[in-house]
Amino acid sequence: MSLVIAFIGIKGAVMAGDLREIQFHGDSVSELQMEEELYDGRIVTDAQLTRRAQELGVYLEIHDTKQKVQERDGVLIGEVSSREGGVVKKRRLYAATGAYAIVDITPPTMTVRQQGKGGNFVVLGNPITKQIANGIIRDRWKNGTLPDAILIIMHIMEAASQVTASVSRQFILVQTASLTDVTRLVERDREESFARNN
Repeated sequence: MSLVIAFIGIKGAVMAGDLREIQFHGDSVSELQMEEELYDGRIVTDAQLTRRAQELGVYLEIHDTKQKVQERDGVLIGEVSSREGGVVKKRRLYAATGAYAIVDITPPTMTVRQQGKGGNFVVLGNPITKQIANGIIRDRWKNGTLPDAILIIMHIMEAASQVTASVSRQFILVQTASLTDVTRLVERDREESFARNN
């Protein structure tokens, strides 16, 4: 789990996601220790990440190519994933002008966790990335415009990449002015997921 952040405004929505994907291979205790240190901000650089993995006997696969955000049918979709006990869990954010939904996915189930209206930033990530994002939003957001929100999101993505190795330095930013019904797309995805897994 790394970082996806969105702003849902009344005139549009914008979303950004980093590209980093890290897979851990080792015994479960060492993997858990590695994740904890990475996600609470103790591991800042890639060199520290590599060194700590060697100390714990954990083999890492690091790729900065995972596209976590996209636009589909006028809706922005961002997704982060985590692994618990061998089970991959995903959290997906759907956002369009004026509305958003957060969905938890543990195949074959998709559960709507939260829904909301415009005027909000939404952050999906690990503890350190959420802390960084929420601090910057609190300090810099003054109920500005969509372009102001875009600048804040870009600042968050850059700041996060400087303080945790869980986030890539590159990120993708997508935007929409669509008034598409977010709930309808969530329901369609839920039906397709159910059909695939049954």
